Amino acid sequence: MRQDPTPFAAHLKAVLALGLPLAGSHLAQIALHVTDTVMVGWYGVSELAAVVLGGATFFIFFILGSGFAQAVMPMVAVELGRGDEAQVRRDTRMALWLSALYGVAVYPALWWSGSLLLALGQAPEVAALAQDYLRVAVLGMVPALLIMGMKGFLSSVERAGIVLWTTLAATAVNAALNWAFIFGNWGAPELGVRGSALASVVAQVLTFAILAAVAAFDPALARFRLFTRFWRADWTALAQVWRLGWPIGMTGLFEAGMFETAALMMGWIGTKELAAHGIALQLGAISFMVYLGLANAATVRAGRTVGTDDARSLRDGAMAAIALVVGAAGVVVAAFLAAPEFLVGLFLDPDNPGTPAILAYGATLLAVAALFQLADAAQVMALGLLRGVHDTRWPMIIASVGYWLIGIPSSYVLAFRLGLGGVGVWIGLVMGLVFAGTFLMTRFWRGPWFSGRPADSGARTPA
Repeated sequence: MRQDPTPFAAHLKAVLALGLPLAGSHLAQIALHVTDTVMVGWYGVSELAAVVLGGATFFIFFILGSGFAQAVMPMVAVELGRGDEAQVRRDTRMALWLSALYGVAVYPALWWSGSLLLALGQAPEVAALAQDYLRVAVLGMVPALLIMGMKGFLSSVERAGIVLWTTLAATAVNAALNWAFIFGNWGAPELGVRGSALASVVAQVLTFAILAAVAAFDPALARFRLFTRFWRADWTALAQVWRLGWPIGMTGLFEAGMFETAALMMGWIGTKELAAHGIALQLGAISFMVYLGLANAATVRAGRTVGTDDARSLRDGAMAAIALVVGAAGVVVAAFLAAPEFLVGLFLDPDNPGTPAILAYGATLLAVAALFQLADAAQVMALGLLRGVHDTRWPMIIASVGYWLIGIPSSYVLAFRLGLGGVGVWIGLVMGLVFAGTFLMTRFWRGPWFSGRPADSGARTPA
C-alpha cells in the first residue's frame, strides 16, 4: 500500500472539520423531536402519549430501513478515493431507489398500526390517536429515508455545512408548522396529533428538496450528475448497496431495541425510576450525537483511504478519530460526575412534588451513565470505522451479541434477580456496550483491510 505522509494533526483537523457540522445536524434533529414532544404536550396528555408511541413506532421502521441510505457514505467515500465519479452517481442512485422502495413497502403496516398497538396492550384511546398520527406521518417515511441518503452523499463530498444549516432550518419550519396545525393558529385548521405529523412531513419534504437542489445545481457538484437518468437501474450497484446496507439497518434495530427494552424494564420498577431513566437517557442521547458526528467523519475518512489504498493514512486517521471521540467522552463524563443534579434538574419542574425523588434517582443513574459514555463512544466509533472499510456483517453479529445476549440479560439479572433495580438495568447496558466496543475495535484493528485483503462483507475492495 502507498504510505501517507500526512501529519497526525492534519488528520485531527480533517475529522473535526467534517465531524462537527455532522454532530450539529444530529443535535438539530434531536431538537426537532423535542419540539414535537413539548408542543403536543401543551395540547393534551393523551395526545402526548400517542405521539410518543407513534414516534417510537415510526422510528423502529425507519431505523431498519435506513441502512441502505447509510451505506451511501462509505460507498461514495471509497469511490471518491478511487476517482470513480460515475460509480458515485450509480451507488447513490441505487441507495435512493432501495430507500424509496422500503418506504413504500412499510406503508400498510403503519397505516393499520392501531391493531398492532392494541395487540401490544396499549390503551384503545391512545392506540387510536397514535394510528391517526401515523397515517399522516407515514407520508414522510420516503422523504426521511431519502434525506439520509442525501446527507451521506453531501457529507462524503465535504458539504456537511449544508446538511447542518438545512437541518436547522427544518427544525424552525417544523416548530412554526406545529404551532399552526396542532392548535389551529394563523388561520390553519386545528388538527391535534395529525397536525404534528403534517408539520413533520412538510419539513421532511422541504429538507429533501433543498439537499437535492444543492446536489443538482451546486457548480462544484455538477460533475456527479446525480439525478441524470435517475430511472436507469444499475443492478450491480443495487446488489452492493443491499449487501452493505441491510446489516447496517439490523445493527441499528438491535441497538434501538435494546434501549426500548431497557425502558420497559424501568417501567416495571416504578414511575419515578422510569422518569429518571428517560432524563438520563436524553442527556446520554445528546452526547451520543457528538460521538456519532465524529464517527460519521471517520467513516468518510476511512473510505477515502481505502479508495486510495493507503494503510498508513487509514491507521493515522482512525487514531485521530478515536482520540477525538475519547476526548469528547471525557468531557461528558466530567460533566455527569460534577453536576448530575443540575443536569437532571434542567428537565424537571421544581414546584412538582415528585421532583426531589426523580432528581435524586436521576443523579444516581447519571453516575452510571458516566461509565456508559466511554463504552458508547467506543462502539459507535468502531462501527463508523468498520463501515468506512465496507465491513458491516461482522459488526452486526457482534452488536447483536453485545446488545441482546449480554446487555439485556445482564440488565434483567442485575435489576430483578440481584435486586439492584434501575442501577442494575444501566450497569447491564454498560456491560453490553463494553463488549460491543471492545470486539468491534478488535475487529477493525485486526481486519484484512490493512493488508489489502478484502473484508467478508461482499464489498468491492482495492486490488
